[in-house]
Amino acid sequence: MSERTPYIEFREVTKRFGSRTVLDGVNLSIFEGEVTTIIGKSGVGKSVLIKHIIGLLTPDEGDIFIQGKSLRSMSRKELRELKREISYMFQHNALFDSMTVFENIALPLQEKTTMSEQEIRSKVMEKIESLELAEVHNRYPSQLSGGMQKRVALGRALITDPKVVLFDEPTTGLDPIRKNSVLTMIARYQRSFRFTAILVSHDIPDV
Repeated sequence: MSERTPYIEFREVTKRFGSRTVLDGVNLSIFEGEVTTIIGKSGVGKSVLIKHIIGLLTPDEGDIFIQGKSLRSMSRKELRELKREISYMFQHNALFDSMTVFENIALPLQEKTTMSEQEIRSKVMEKIESLELAEVHNRYPSQLSGGMQKRVALGRALITDPKVVLFDEPTTGLDPIRKNSVLTMIARYQRSFRFTAILVSHDIPDV
């Protein structure tokens, strides 16, 4: 039986900032449709690793492969297309206070696609329904509970139908009950939408 090809693979990746080595010969395989958790204390390089996946940083040594193809060998067009397949749920949601739930979720489609207004509205309302946010779609983030804000942030991360979603410390600052709720939500929607999830955390109970 042949081995599966990882969706994302780090091979001996090293990254330095001046005299400080942050990533030292990292090998990592991330498989399609699974949840991979990267755990470690603050300041050990978790965010640096994530930034390599979304192309904000490049390795000093080693290479990263996406579906078996080296990032170094990809054309600009291929890299642009790859970035469209990867989405990011920010640590503190990063919702726009002056925009409604609908407008926050619609934003990536308005910025990154040529979809018509009607197509965007239809797609956003479908996602809002699936995330059980229909009753609050005209409200602003400040009018929502912490858990609902997380759902809006997830909706915005999923609206472009990404193949990969990165979660950067998604439960930071939440109490244990809300933490559990957010993690359950991520697990539930990962099963529903079948995206590949990469979750960065410093909290062992979360993992």
